[in-house]
Amino acid sequence: MIHYTKYAEEKFELLNKYKVFFRREEIEDCLNMPDKISKKGKYLSAKKDNIKVVYQKHGNLKKVVTFYPVK
Repeated sequence: MIHYTKYAEEKFELLNKYKVFFRREEIEDCLNMPDKISKKGKYLSAKKDNIKVVYQKHGNLKKVVTFYPVK
């Protein structure tokens, strides 16, 4: 199960202002089938294609903290 923090929900609109468009399906695909996973402190990050997602894992729950475009 995937849960978005309030900041992550607002991030969709924030990025849209800068003409960067992501759909929820892309974020969830990045979490479920990442090319690379790394850990920093209590946060995990998943990277796939041009997206990086920072999240926390609590059992079956993945809590999306933020996401952003990468090259």
